[in-house]
Amino acid sequence: MIIPLFLGTLVNTFAPWLLTIGGFTQALGAAGFMSFMGAYLFCVGTKMTLKAAPVMLKRGFGLLAAKVGIASLIGVAVAKYFGGDLFGLSTLAIMAAMNDTNGGVFLALTATMGDETDSGSYIVQSMETGPFVTMLVLMGAGLANIPWLALVSLIVPILLGAILGNLDADLRKYCADRHELLVPFFAFGLGNNINLRMVVEAGWTGILLGFLTVFITGAVCIVVDRMLGGSGVAGAAASSTAGNAAATPKAVAMADPAFAAIAPLATLQVAASVIVTAILTPLLTTFIYERNKKTMPEKP
Repeated sequence: MIIPLFLGTLVNTFAPWLLTIGGFTQALGAAGFMSFMGAYLFCVGTKMTLKAAPVMLKRGFGLLAAKVGIASLIGVAVAKYFGGDLFGLSTLAIMAAMNDTNGGVFLALTATMGDETDSGSYIVQSMETGPFVTMLVLMGAGLANIPWLALVSLIVPILLGAILGNLDADLRKYCADRHELLVPFFAFGLGNNINLRMVVEAGWTGILLGFLTVFITGAVCIVVDRMLGGSGVAGAAASSTAGNAAATPKAVAMADPAFAAIAPLATLQVAASVIVTAILTPLLTTFIYERNKKTMPEKP
């Protein structure tokens, strides 16, 4: 996950023209990310058996509540007690970064270090995708314009995979055994959407936001995941900021002009958090995974 992601980031930062020649070459970069991701979600869905579904849903709702809950608590506290600004971080930036989990990072990490219920829990967590959760929590003006189709479009591949996987055991085995082949391809495409100059422009506040997102939401999600019967891997993997979260400040500002003045800086800070968490979340997840191997007995 990490090496292809950084290769994509380096290409987009220093030589973006390399993948703009069209055809199959361009499809390997940012242009093909959605296709690779859709195929990956389908394969993950095939692993969601009827027997495992209740566990996946329980843990998914638990992680969703933990992630959004702690983000909302911190955001509201900053707005109420610090005038909406803490160390240069606005309520808008904090909630946009902490609310939205990077699905690509989560699925890649849980697929390699977790089990089928870890990856399957994302079917619920996908409700964080896009700005509408942040909008709901902020209760801003004009927030009824919620992009439900964006949520539906993400869930459909998973549901199709789940249906076909339950109907055909051979298909489920075929996809389950090979879905990790897609990880480096969508990781490269994800990195090809990121520009390292965003970190420089956001300054240290964007880096701070990334660290806070990983270690605060990560700690809460790990605890909740373990309380619900998980190993903590899914909780750690949920500690990132999604790439599309960088669009949240602008979307909120369009709905409520009161946020227009702080939206540009918040956008840069959230974008920096995307990059920082793309580095730290895999490290935190690997730490939890390696620690589990030492402290927890292997399942028969």
